[in-house]
Amino acid sequence: MSLQIINLTKKFGEQVALNTINISIDKNEIIGLLGPNGAGKSTLMKSIVGALKIDEGEIIFNKKNISEHEIESKKNIGFLPENNPLYLEMYVKEYLQFVANIHKISEKRVDEVIELVGITPEKSKKISQLSKGYKQRVGLAQAIIHQPDLLILDEPTNGLDPNQIIEIRNVIKEIGKEKTVLLSTHIMQEVEALCSRVILIHKGNILQDCPIDEFKGKFESLEEAFASYTQMEAVSITE
Repeated sequence: MSLQIINLTKKFGEQVALNTINISIDKNEIIGLLGPNGAGKSTLMKSIVGALKIDEGEIIFNKKNISEHEIESKKNIGFLPENNPLYLEMYVKEYLQFVANIHKISEKRVDEVIELVGITPEKSKKISQLSKGYKQRVGLAQAIIHQPDLLILDEPTNGLDPNQIIEIRNVIKEIGKEKTVLLSTHIMQEVEALCSRVILIHKGNILQDCPIDEFKGKFESLEEAFASYTQMEAVSITE
């Protein structure tokens, strides 16, 4: 698996959401994508999966430009957006079978994924009947059902209770042993529990891209490091 983001720029009118972003990922790892609200994290994720048109620069996934090989690229990328769009009137297994059919995947894989994300007891329920935690698991199941090389998760544990968070983290950790996971989160404990590398984005610019220990550096916690880096950037802009 390889992903190269080269001079990626994205604007919304006059606002620069991503400013000449460069990232290189070439091995299976779990990477934490950090940044304050409005930093450009979701814009970056949506650009990688092809949900947003690229203004400038290019994204090379498995040695192919995603703009020129859109369908082929999407076949090897899994995406769980923050708002987790699901067909609420479908039953859990029915929905996952529907997703599997799009990818031309066997029913056996549907059963495997249901077990992997821990929704076996809920598989015969309508999605609308599920708790937020179980809906999140269904969203994760659709993102991994086709065994993508790259899995992109936008706030995957948002709104979950502590037990659900631990369970979802364990699933992500297992996936990260064989696949590359790009994980956006505001929860620093999640980054420490899962990630080997951190990319910090702020106001459309990458401030840090380094191993987690290097990111933490002299600070006592990741929260302290995060606050320091983003506040330093704010000071430098005002100056």
